[in-house]
Amino acid sequence: MTTTRLVLGLLALASVGCSGDCDSPDALASCLSPTQTDDYYIEQSHRYFNTMDTAEDMDLGPNYSELVARWEWPPWLKLTAYTRETILATDAALRLYPSTVPERECLAFDTQPFGRCRVVFYYEAHEGRPCPIYEEFTFNDAGEVTWIEAWSDLPGMLPMDEADSWAEGDQVTRLSSRIPGLGNAEGRIDLEGEAMQQAAAEDDDVADFVTRAEDWRDTWLEELDANGGDGMWNTGCGW
Repeated sequence: MTTTRLVLGLLALASVGCSGDCDSPDALASCLSPTQTDDYYIEQSHRYFNTMDTAEDMDLGPNYSELVARWEWPPWLKLTAYTRETILATDAALRLYPSTVPERECLAFDTQPFGRCRVVFYYEAHEGRPCPIYEEFTFNDAGEVTWIEAWSDLPGMLPMDEADSWAEGDQVTRLSSRIPGLGNAEGRIDLEGEAMQQAAAEDDDVADFVTRAEDWRDTWLEELDANGGDGMWNTGCGW
């Protein structure tokens, strides 16, 4: 992560600490506190991986919000789903690329993201070789998943220092903490809102998300065409 991105992320976190901002529709995710039990957040996190695990009930996914987004950091393909309709469609499509996720550790936290997991995928198409992933789940007050964010669980590719196993420190550079609207009760974002446009003007990652969300399918296909070859898997899985 670049120094600029880190500074912008920390400034964004600091800005929501002042009184009144957490009552705004543009509040950041750090404004929300858990409304569900730890077991609920852990179960919802596991349900997400169940949708990609041929050994589990793939039809029982998590409770997604209407505008849920899934962001996967490079070498993966950035915005890989936006809205509940499209994430359910991609969940179904992934069944054509069978995998199991037998190695999982999911925990619940008192600060966003409330669900965090370290897992290992095994893909049939890649001879069952292990692919370690660190994934986070942001929730709204209704217990719906509003934001999914994933990284390769490999040295140099995570958003936190090596000693910070669960990204609890102040130096974590996750995108979910910088998206206006994820901290209102519904976790509902407004791509065209003033706060989002201002954040995009100051933060290249937010700007990239907004651009992709406005044309999710075409930008994903472009990213797949540019970066979706064997090199993505070799780098992302550490093969």
